[in-house]
Amino acid sequence: MRGLICGPKLAACGVVLSIWGVIMLAMLGIFFTMHSAVLIEDLPLTDEDTFKNSTTPQKVYDLYQKVGYNCFIAAAVYVLCGAFSWCQMRLNKQKEYFVH
Repeated sequence: MRGLICGPKLAACGVVLSIWGVIMLAMLGIFFTMHSAVLIEDLPLTDEDTFKNSTTPQKVYDLYQKVGYNCFIAAAVYVLCGAFSWCQMRLNKQKEYFVH
């Protein structure tokens, strides 16, 4: 069968992991863009940024936006991987029909 790269179990696993990844990363992206205080430890701030008085809140907000957009981009990559896995599942089903 042309285009068949992975088996049915691996394709199903890829779909499940992609769904989980999209949900998780989309939620993280939303919370980062909303400037959730709980996620401040996950920002790439250095000790100098944290303890200097010259650090403006705008720099921290910009970092929140940057990390949030990165989460949305990663969720989009998971959508592509899920679509690929879904196509592999469909190709495996077609292969089943042709064999019998």
